[in-house]
Amino acid sequence: MTRQIFVNLAVRDLQQSKQFFTGLGFTFNQQFTDDKAACMIVNEQAFIMLLSEPFFRGFTKLEPADTTKTTEAMLALSCESRAEVDAIVRKAIDAGGRHAMDPVDHGFMYGWSFYDLDGHHWEVLWMDPSAVQ
Repeated sequence: MTRQIFVNLAVRDLQQSKQFFTGLGFTFNQQFTDDKAACMIVNEQAFIMLLSEPFFRGFTKLEPADTTKTTEAMLALSCESRAEVDAIVRKAIDAGGRHAMDPVDHGFMYGWSFYDLDGHHWEVLWMDPSAVQ
C-alpha cells in the first residue's frame, strides 16, 4: 500500500480559499468537500484539507497558529519548470496572496514563495531532473 498524505489547514473563509486555489489550478474531491471542509487534490497521493477554523478546532486541543505572527509550516510544491514556478506565484499574488521570500536560483533548483489568504507559507520549486539521480 502506498501512503497518502492529508495536510489539514485552518482557513477563515472556506469559499474564498477554494476560489484562491482553484485559480492556481487545483481541483477538489467533491466527496470530501462540504460547507466545513474542502479536499484539495495535489496528486493521487497528496491532499490539502482546507478546514473552516471552527471545524479545524474540533480536531485539536491546541490553538491554531496565528499566521500573522508565526509560520506554522512551509508547504513545498514541486513544479515541472521554472516558468510554472513563476506562473503559480504570480497567480497567487494576483488572487490576493502575499510575497513570502524573493526567488532563489541555485541553477539546478529554482524556487519562489507566497503566503495564501490565511498566511500559510507555500514554497514553489523546480529541480532539474538530471540533478536528482
